Amino acid sequence: MIAPDGTLNRRLLREKIFAHVEEKAWLNALLHPLIQQETRRQMQAATSPYLLWVVPLLVENRLSGQADRVLVVDVPKETQIERTMLRDKVSREHAEHILAAQATRQQRLAVADDVIENTGTPDAVASDVARLHEKYLTLASQAASQENS
Repeated sequence: MIAPDGTLNRRLLREKIFAHVEEKAWLNALLHPLIQQETRRQMQAATSPYLLWVVPLLVENRLSGQADRVLVVDVPKETQIERTMLRDKVSREHAEHILAAQATRQQRLAVADDVIENTGTPDAVASDVARLHEKYLTLASQAASQENS
């Protein structure tokens, strides 16, 4: 699983956990408690007005209830397939298999409080990010005011 340069060979790991459900369960049982512990540590150390908790499989792991708000970065399914093929250097069939093991677009959007459409230009995405940043600063300020009352 470890490449000669010491990095994780993601392709081999992906192939193994998709082929062997018990291997995936073992890996999740090993990693999830460690990830949760580190997440808690980083959240407690945070000093910013608000915190973004980036969880790729938030819906699949039923973690949306642990967040005050859920932001989904959304793309159409076809775009997601194409980007997966490009990123992972896999066939279309393999990309579809990867995505079939994840929550659907509709499931992700159903838990979303906010959505960034990641299909436009970088400037359009940056504009959405700036708008949400202002919104989150306002929400954080309101929450802090309520805590102090």
